[in-house]
Amino acid sequence: MPVMLSSTRKLTLLGELNLILIANVLVALVAILHVFFLTLEMFLWDKPLGLKVFRNTPEKAEITKVLAANQGLYNGFLAAGLVWGLLHGNPAFAFQIKAFFLLCVIVAGAYGAATVSTRILLVQAAPAVIALLALYVA
Repeated sequence: MPVMLSSTRKLTLLGELNLILIANVLVALVAILHVFFLTLEMFLWDKPLGLKVFRNTPEKAEITKVLAANQGLYNGFLAAGLVWGLLHGNPAFAFQIKAFFLLCVIVAGAYGAATVSTRILLVQAAPAVIALLALYVA
């Protein structure tokens, strides 16, 4: 086994900590995105911002308001799961939690892209893919 200098071990440890920090920041950004989606779908669906973001008419928004609120609640659950992973004290289990919820986000984004709008792939799934890749590299 090669001998590693103490200073090299410190640099390696700092590099690993930086990668973990970057991955966690990306996971946090995905969680924040989902809190934003929750807010748009549950509270702003029929308001000017919600109408603009989802390209809805006031009439369509009124008809679909309850469905959108349900969708928003699920986005909140995804955000809560990601935050749980970020706050969990056991690093191995925290990794599993974050990976699971990021995969859920990716699947939801892929389904949304296939059934609603390909824009969802960029807005929802892509950030989760990037965060998941960072998580695995870290």
